[in-house]
Amino acid sequence: MFGFGRKLKRWVALFIAGVSLTGLVAACGPSDSPQGGGTATEAKPDAEITLVSFAVTKAAHDAIIPLFKEKWQKEHNQNVIFKQSYGGSGSQTRAVIDGLEADVVHLALATDVDKIAEAGLTSPEWATKAPNNGIVSKSVAAIITRNGNPKGIKTWADLTKPGNTFITANPKTSGGARWNFLALWGAKTQTGGTPEQAKEFVAAAYKNVPVLAKDARESTDVFAKQGQGDALLNYENEVILANLNNENLTYIIPDVNISIDNPVAVVDKNVEKHGTQAVAKAFVEFLYTPEAQKEFAKVGFRSVDSGVEKEFASQFPTIKTLFTVQDLGGWSKVNQEFFADGAIFDQIYTK
Repeated sequence: MFGFGRKLKRWVALFIAGVSLTGLVAACGPSDSPQGGGTATEAKPDAEITLVSFAVTKAAHDAIIPLFKEKWQKEHNQNVIFKQSYGGSGSQTRAVIDGLEADVVHLALATDVDKIAEAGLTSPEWATKAPNNGIVSKSVAAIITRNGNPKGIKTWADLTKPGNTFITANPKTSGGARWNFLALWGAKTQTGGTPEQAKEFVAAAYKNVPVLAKDARESTDVFAKQGQGDALLNYENEVILANLNNENLTYIIPDVNISIDNPVAVVDKNVEKHGTQAVAKAFVEFLYTPEAQKEFAKVGFRSVDSGVEKEFASQFPTIKTLFTVQDLGGWSKVNQEFFADGAIFDQIYTK
């Protein structure tokens, strides 16, 4: 009896230990929670999100995404897989509307996100769902010249002088070209000029455009490969990135300039379909952190974070008069007034 009692106690102790071990294994096993749910200690299936962006953000996102993945893994014990697509903002917008299932879009113009909203893929109030009205990166317009700037081009006014030819794309087909047009227009209206004077000024400038390219990439080819034009209009961030890659471009940042504001948004319909609302929203919010904003600044974007802006101030020339699309009435008014059929651009460009 005494021996049997010892055996019984040992069996009970092993049984209790076995139950405890089974519970521990269950607690450590895969979670049935949806992506982004559960506690930080639960293992979860991979989350997969698709980022669709305009081409020149790739260098920044290539640095930012690993930082976000590390942060999310640490906080949520979940790996995030990113699918990425880069191209012209207009073509990326059309691709999303036509079925490219982006969870997050980072585009060149707010009107591109508006088009996605008009297609029913995200909320018309997308800008209010992110910090800073949805603007996550910024740039300004730059004038690239031939090596050594032989024509001595320094200001917007120099582009209106006879014989000073320059290359830009067609604002009817290129978002970047709309920024260029508005920079020229604001060079007059934001320094005391009237709309009539601005129209004359911009008309004089476009007389010096030998050919309107379809988009920014074609503009660069016309200038660099075909050798046309004394100058090329482009984004400051593109020039900085090119020079980081040892292209040694000569350029000017006019001190009257437009803030080229790039928006980011969660594509509501797609994240609901994919079950990625939490991780997509967190990624968008991460893009505004100093950690991510520094990566944008390193490749030439002006930061929307004041601390990062100060840290990288030496990289960017000071703009004396910086205006925005809102100063010109907002995108709805601007598109109708300048770029609709028969509007101001059609009136001044007669080639």
